[in-house]
Amino acid sequence: MSYQGTAHKVGDHIDTDAIIPARFLVTTDTKELGANCMEGLEAGWVKRVKEGDIMVGGENFGCGSSREHAPISILGAGIPVVIAHSFARIFYRNSFNMGLLLIEIGDDIHKINDHDTISVDIEKGVITNRTTGTEITYPPLPAFMREFLDKGGLIPYVREKLNA
Repeated sequence: MSYQGTAHKVGDHIDTDAIIPARFLVTTDTKELGANCMEGLEAGWVKRVKEGDIMVGGENFGCGSSREHAPISILGAGIPVVIAHSFARIFYRNSFNMGLLLIEIGDDIHKINDHDTISVDIEKGVITNRTTGTEITYPPLPAFMREFLDKGGLIPYVREKLNA
């Protein structure tokens, strides 16, 4: 599985209230949450995002509360992947549960600039910055995690296993 899109860079310590402010937590509708993604960071941020674009965060992305609405809003905005220096642990787990791919690359995050075109090959563990030609490698996801993401997260994965 691979992805390609425009990088949308955000800073360090982006908390879940910046990703989806509490005033929008009256729904679990993916598209409605997606329409308000990153409203706590910048009003209208999501309007510059196209389906398939990639969010790029700094250190401790997703810190704050453990709300599942945060990864749902990112997916609802059409962003299938977040690459960051590091992630808050509860956000990391919630994201995979919801079917959002996260990739942690440490200081290599500085090799990606806002608006660069990047591609991600999750089987090989390679991020290619198509704007600069730079390649970043990371440990590829194990096959069971790729299957988990392919199914759309924890609930669809478990539902399929139970029905089998």
